[in-house]
Order: sequence, then structure tokens, then C-alpha cells
Amino acid sequence: MLRITGGQVYDPANNVHGVVRDLCIENGRVVADVSGGRTIDASGMIVFPGGVDVHTHVAGAALNFARGMIPEQQRMARAITRSKVQRAGIGGSTPTTFATGYLYAGLGYTTVNEAAVPILSARHTHEELHDTPILDKSCCALMANNELLLDLFEAGEFEKAREVTAWLIYAAKAYGVKAVNPGGVTGWKWGKDCKGLHDVVPGYNKVTPGKIISALAKIVDDLGLPHPLHLHCNNLGAPGNFTTTLETMKLLEGNRAHMAHLQYHSYGGDDWYTMKSESATIAEYFNAHPNLTTDAGAVLFGDTVTITADGPWQHLLYKLTGKKWGNIDVENETGCGVVPYVYKEKNLVNAVQWAVGLELLLLINDPWRVFLTTDHPNGAAFWRYPEIIQLLMSSEFRKEELKKLAPKAMKRIILPELTREYTLSEIAIITSAGPARALGLKQKGHLGIGADADVAIFNAGKDVARMFSYPRYVIKSGEVVIEEGEIRKTVDGKGFLVKPHYDPKIEDYIRPLFQQVYTMSFDNYPVEMSRIMHPDIQPCMPHNL
Repeated sequence: MLRITGGQVYDPANNVHGVVRDLCIENGRVVADVSGGRTIDASGMIVFPGGVDVHTHVAGAALNFARGMIPEQQRMARAITRSKVQRAGIGGSTPTTFATGYLYAGLGYTTVNEAAVPILSARHTHEELHDTPILDKSCCALMANNELLLDLFEAGEFEKAREVTAWLIYAAKAYGVKAVNPGGVTGWKWGKDCKGLHDVVPGYNKVTPGKIISALAKIVDDLGLPHPLHLHCNNLGAPGNFTTTLETMKLLEGNRAHMAHLQYHSYGGDDWYTMKSESATIAEYFNAHPNLTTDAGAVLFGDTVTITADGPWQHLLYKLTGKKWGNIDVENETGCGVVPYVYKEKNLVNAVQWAVGLELLLLINDPWRVFLTTDHPNGAAFWRYPEIIQLLMSSEFRKEELKKLAPKAMKRIILPELTREYTLSEIAIITSAGPARALGLKQKGHLGIGADADVAIFNAGKDVARMFSYPRYVIKSGEVVIEEGEIRKTVDGKGFLVKPHYDPKIEDYIRPLFQQVYTMSFDNYPVEMSRIMHPDIQPCMPHNL
């Protein structure tokens, strides 16, 4: 039992905005009252629900691939030493599994969604998630270039595609469906790409990115998945790509969708020399269409490493920078590219990217539909989130940071014109309550009766970045895991997944395909439930827009 008393509670999901009140916890849940147990005096502190990251990359083969490519970064990374309560590890752009749990918890985060998992390697991903302490986890399975599905779309067999999708989700023990550069990753296996929604996917006659996106968004809604289609649009990172993004959003009218790392899809201009922000155009459309949610994918200056299933983009980034490049082809399902990268303040393109992420967060008027991310590690490491919070809460700080940009960049962005400053309640929404709602995790992101007892307590202060970098206490499932900025206890997190309905007879269709086109047998493909730490199967229910 635990009572937190005297703190200013921010619980936007329950319309509580800085009210001094007690918070009571028992058996890992928020309760109305407790008798006995420990009391934490949170006077002069602020109390938030535990953070929820809707889009991050923290586990799986791609992360290991990236770690192997950046020894120069790893040597400079923060070392985490072994103690009685924690394992050793390193931080940096791609923290090791144990370090990932400690560093997220060290920001007050308690739940993360691994946003891109090839089903073929999902077993390994779950093993790494198993080794990531404290956090509750979910993951999205990559589907938009799965040739089992593309073949069915080509044949016009939508109903069978829906059954196969449901089977694949549960085979991966996934929580949602991720679409990365639909059709483009398949095209990359032919040395090509699909930048436009109406490009025919190489190897097919009828399948286009637009048809893939429409079909998957409808399938996800038909299956009643808690989280909508998680979409990484075509033409990522390219000047002028905002037109593709707008066309994609229009295509999604009538279905839910989560637009991943929208910053990378909001550029104008005709080439790298004329690249500019089109965040206002994107935000205007987004504001008018409540079927959509998004995460910022914000950029911060400095060293990182880019990791994405979008193989053609990574090859282009390699050609542009001359940096190291790695590419993986994941059989019939997807791909992966890895390129180390440095974002520089004086680089025109990087300056526009930095500004666009902040502009979207400031221009999208409903904080319940836009969430704080850096597309970790692509835009920056997740442990730098407090820097973005400071930029959002202080227009004066933004003005000082803008002075560091090249003068020509100022003509390509609108950030200097924006004076909005986020409130603490809005920060609680974009870091916790909003992403929890978008993921459909009803027990997360709030402090109401019955909620999971995930709580972050911060010292109130004017130094916002420091405040959110060093929570005074972090409570996970009712256990105090961080106190006075130090790990005091580690607990096992839950693994969220779904089991959408499908006709068991669909296996009679799928099984022979494995003999023909996969290196793995049908029987060895599905991830065993025993691989999921404390599995928590969330219900699939119809969604009304």
C-alpha cells in the first residue's frame, strides 16, 4: 500500500490539472483510499501518470545491427554499472536492453510501443523485450510489404487477406499493424521504390501503395484492433513529400490511422537546395480530420543512428552522406536499413527538420492527437525528450535556440512566428494520456480509480529540462522503482498483445506457402506465448469514427 500526499496532480484524462490531492495505490492499482503502508510526501512536486511512448525502436535484430555499426558512438556512451538491483549496460543512441528500461524509467516512462517488428524475427524481438526491465511493452508487426498479403490484394481476395492478417498478428504476438513505405520496400528488392501512391509495386500488375494502405486500414478497423494502422508514409524524408502525405491522409478518410513520425513527411521544396517546411499545410488538414493521430518524430542536433524498414530511403541517405550503410532483406516480409547520422545546426536540411518537428507539435491544436517522440533513435535518442519539452514550454528558449541556425534556414521555416507555450497538463497529455488513448490501453496514461499504478513524481522548478530529466520518484505497478534519481528496484513489465478473430481453416491456405517460399517451417513460425513476459491480451472491439 502506498499514499502519495501533497503533490500537484496532473491527470488530464480525468480533468485534473494541478490539483493538490492524495493518490492512493494498492495491489498495483490506483484506489480510492488505503489504510497503512508507506506515505510519500510530494509537497512542492508535480505528479504525472507514467509516460507512454507510442513510437520507438528498442528491441530486435535491427537494433543489434545498428549497435554493431556504431562502435565510435558506443565508446562515448554513458556506462551503467552493475549493482545489487541493476544489470550493467550502456546508453547512447541505441542503449542495450537493460539500459533501455533503466533510462526510460529514469524519465518517468513506464510503457513503450516497439513500432516495427518483422514477423520472421519477432521471436528474437520478444526475447529482447523480455530483457528490458520495468517497462510494459507492445509491438507492431510489419505488414505493408508482406508478399502473402500483396498476392491476395493482387487477386482481389480481401476477405482472405483479412484472415491472413489476423493470423499473422497473433503468430507474431503483436499488438498492432505497422505499414512502412507500402510497396516501396518490396520494390527495393528489385532495386526500385514506390514514391507515389499510384505506382505499381514491382512484381505486381494491380497492387499500388494506395491500395495497400486502404486495405490495411480497413482490415485493422474490421478486426477491431485497439490501435489503428500505424503508418510510415511513402516518400519519407524527401523535399516536396508533403503532397504525398496529404494524398495519403485523404485516402484514409473513413478509417483510423496513426501517422508515424510526421516531421519526416512534412517538407516542401523541389530539391535539397530549396527544401522548406510545409508543417502549416499538414497541420491544417490534420486538425480537421479527427480520424488521425500522429507522433512528431522530432529531431535534435547531434550524433545518432537511423534505423528503418524503409530500405530505399536508407540507401539514398547513404549516397547523400557517404556514411556507413547496412541493408537487410527479410525474405517475403520487409527489409531494414541502418545509417549512422549527425544532425548539424548549420546544415540547411537539418535545420528545417529540427524546426518542422517543433512546428507540428505547436500547430496541431489538439494535444490528444499529437505525441512526443523522436522516432528513437532516428531523430535523437529517447533520453533527450526533456530537451524537447523545454522547447515546447518556453518560447523564449526557442528564440535563443533559433539564433544558432544558419540565417538562410530562417526563411524556410515558420517556427520564429509561433509563440504557443505548452502547459504542464499538455505535457502530461503528449507524453502519457494521449499516446495511451491512441494505443487503446485504457488502464494507462491516467490516475483514476482502477488505473495501473504507474506514476512519475517530479520536483517543480523553472529548469524544465532538468525537472523532466530527473524524476524524484517513479512508481511502476505500485512499486517504487526510482527514488532520489536512483534505481531502487526492478520489476517485470507486461507484454500487451491481441488475438483478433480468424477462421482456423486459414491455416490450410497458409501452410503450403511456407513450404514454397519461406526458409522457416510453418510450425516454427508462430511465437510461443511463453516468450511473452506476463502476457496481457487486450480485447479487439469495433471502432466508431
